[in-house]
Amino acid sequence: MNNIIKEITPLTQNDCFTIFSRVKKDFDFPLHFHEEFELNLILNAPGAKRIVGDNIEEIADMELVLVGPNLSHVWTTHNCKSEEITEVTIQWHKDLFDDKMLRRNQLSFIRKMFERSVRGILFPRETIEKVYNRILAINQLQGFDSVLELMSILHDLSTSKSMRVLSDATFNNDQVLNYNSRRIDKAFEFMNANFDKPITLKDLSKLVSMTEVSFSRFIKKRTGNTFIDSLNEIRLGHATRMLIETTHSVAEISYNCGFNNISNFNRLFKKKKHCTPKEFRENFSGTRVFI
Repeated sequence: MNNIIKEITPLTQNDCFTIFSRVKKDFDFPLHFHEEFELNLILNAPGAKRIVGDNIEEIADMELVLVGPNLSHVWTTHNCKSEEITEVTIQWHKDLFDDKMLRRNQLSFIRKMFERSVRGILFPRETIEKVYNRILAINQLQGFDSVLELMSILHDLSTSKSMRVLSDATFNNDQVLNYNSRRIDKAFEFMNANFDKPITLKDLSKLVSMTEVSFSRFIKKRTGNTFIDSLNEIRLGHATRMLIETTHSVAEISYNCGFNNISNFNRLFKKKKHCTPKEFRENFSGTRVFI
């Protein structure tokens, strides 16, 4: 469990979701978790190994898994000999679909699927065969049409009669934390809107009407991270987005994301991503679309 890393996805608060598709020869990302929902389609990778929570299985040539927020997961090459593995990953914010909205009768199946996804869900082959072409084509759509298509796909998946929950109900992920706080939401909103500017603990404490000491303890208790760790994660998320989308130098990206020290930026990036910003950009291959 000590080797599980928290992935900082490049999704911003202004995005609905991101879809990343690529063809590769092996799996090289470490065991990780993140706050976003993730739908993973994997084709032509028989013999690869999937780990979701405490579930470990060798996969077939066609795989579709929904991973809920903060659930550890990874795919490894294992016995896979394929030279052309197709992987399509869709990630969206856990609050993209408001809880009140999900309580409506028409969305009850999606709500129940999301609730079960905290343990990971594997969909049957017949379901995958019905939707995989739509998943492969979703990045060809734009704007609102792509959001509607994602909702339609999720609805069709939620009505699948043979979906299988993967991780055991007793499996506990210590990283699962429920913020459930207007003050935390307000603080994170401010940090996301001003990540490129200097932000102090004093600024946030004043914003939420708490003393610095009280807010420091409060954010640690609610999120598991200190104020500075939370701010750095937000800034690193924006940095990965810029490394993918722009041709700016690493130094420019560092300063544009609020890091005033390039050495500190490189050190934090490598600690979180297990590679340097330059290596991240060089190793990135595939198509990433933000909606």
